[in-house]
Amino acid sequence: MDRREELTGAVHLCIDMQRLFGPGSPWAVPWLPLVLDPIARLARHRPARTVFTRFIPPRAAGDMPGTWHDYYRKWSSLTRERLDPAWLELAPELADLAPPAKVLDKAVYSPWSEGGLDALLAGSGVHTLIVAGGETDICVLTTVLGAIDRGYRTVLAGDGLCSAFDATHDATMTLFRTRFSLQVEIMEVEEIVDRWRE
Repeated sequence: MDRREELTGAVHLCIDMQRLFGPGSPWAVPWLPLVLDPIARLARHRPARTVFTRFIPPRAAGDMPGTWHDYYRKWSSLTRERLDPAWLELAPELADLAPPAKVLDKAVYSPWSEGGLDALLAGSGVHTLIVAGGETDICVLTTVLGAIDRGYRTVLAGDGLCSAFDATHDATMTLFRTRFSLQVEIMEVEEIVDRWRE
């Protein structure tokens, strides 16, 4: 059977589509606005089956271990002691969907590292994860690798992914298509919506 015939038992993981990565932010992803429409279409298709992750910086650089400490010394203007909390909110095009969509905050790139996503999915009957958001080569990559490790059928929304760097976005998509071709499927949002039954 063609694995693309249907998408059932699925949850949409929408990765870090926040004002923090939108226009006007030092961390702005230039083409985030270009993927908001397809991502919003996907999230609105089944908002109760959507999980929005949010990347939440520490209060201060010293609150994080190891190289994270150095990272936030460089980006001290984006620590919570200096950052307007409004920047942490979901993009306005998505904010009205939560609830019923769930919001999962994380302090690092991966939504799996602190156990929150595992706990949220435990016992839910979910076996397929539809992944969209940003950045393709950082937080999306760590999300997908964690999903693969856990055996989830993993579907990427090809027109719902973005990165600040075209070259590494393209390289990561090539990685998914080649090295992970048996574990990762890539579909456009229209196709996902058409095939996602429950």
